[in-house]
Amino acid sequence: MYGKIKQDLKNTLEELKEQGLYKSERIITSSQSSDISVSTGESVLNFCANNYLGLANNPEVVKAAQDIMNEWGFGLSSVRFICGTQQIHKQLEEKVSKFLGTEDTILYCACFDANGGVFEPLLGDDSAIISDELNHASIIDGVRLCKAQRFRYKHSNMEELEQCLNDSADAKYRIIVTDGVFSMDGDLAKLPEIVALAEKYDALFMVDDSHATGYIGKTGRGTAEHFDVLGKIDIITTTFGKAMGGGNGGCTSGRKEIIDMLRQRSRPYLFSNTLAPATVGATLKVIDMLSGSDQLPAKTMANANHFRTKMEAAGFDLVKGDTAIVPVMIYDEPLAVKFADELLKEGVYVIGFCFPVVPRGKARIRVQLSAAHTAEQIDKAVEAFIKVGKQLEIIS
Repeated sequence: MYGKIKQDLKNTLEELKEQGLYKSERIITSSQSSDISVSTGESVLNFCANNYLGLANNPEVVKAAQDIMNEWGFGLSSVRFICGTQQIHKQLEEKVSKFLGTEDTILYCACFDANGGVFEPLLGDDSAIISDELNHASIIDGVRLCKAQRFRYKHSNMEELEQCLNDSADAKYRIIVTDGVFSMDGDLAKLPEIVALAEKYDALFMVDDSHATGYIGKTGRGTAEHFDVLGKIDIITTTFGKAMGGGNGGCTSGRKEIIDMLRQRSRPYLFSNTLAPATVGATLKVIDMLSGSDQLPAKTMANANHFRTKMEAAGFDLVKGDTAIVPVMIYDEPLAVKFADELLKEGVYVIGFCFPVVPRGKARIRVQLSAAHTAEQIDKAVEAFIKVGKQLEIIS
């Protein structure tokens, strides 16, 4: 039997390579940082990690993970409701709730699991989910696991969202769900307008803040803080694997009764191992660091603005935004991959994003800034972009 599918798989993989859509994995031979080593021996500048606060190899964060692992062990070998709940898990849930301004929090091994396990326990076929068309794949998969009716509105289009709310008027419960920061374009959801519509139509409101928690908002509390709507969002899902230390782990945070029901019914929580102690320790430390100073979020945004200003002046086509995600539009898939390869030769590590990660014809280099980047590193990256951009006739 494998002979049949083997040949089909080989043919499809060859087609992906011919179309410039095959994703190769580069190998890093150092810790995650703004300056990394790769398997070919070079030291390069890293501008494509979700390491927004630069904490992935921060000595204090690493030590916090080591210390808590020494005390609490490597893993739990269990799920939470059997024998997988340690005191530190409850401590982290309480601290996350306080940090995000919510009533309660439930931990998952990844935000992908949080989004996969949030809809089905709460909504049946008599309810409706209303989703932004550019929401993350984990939200899409979570919706697919639920029997609720599905509505989708064009990206950040409030008129279409309101129409969906009208069209779902007969539903028992309705939930509006959006990314807080959209990972491919780096733009912010229109939270104040969505909050107003949710209140007007008596709908629940959920935000996936994975690309916001830690650096968006004055103290890094995410898009709710940025837009001054803390406490007005019913469900927040987010990750500890990006700005919050860059390891793994995630959570769903929000209304107490919702979180309690997820503890009873959420399948990724009930049937998957507990979050490892090392991740708990590191995340506790990061929250303490953010609660004591707003220096890191401010540095991240200053670096993003510095890069964006210089790239626009050089003539590159950037997606407008106010986050640390700066997409440089190339549009042509093979050209985007070639652009990234040529930048690597110039000592700048970035990736060309192509279909199916982004729509066909929307290929880009997604640049992500970090608090760990220096002004000199950013300037060097811009110089490399300009050199390669002229070679490939992206800019004149």
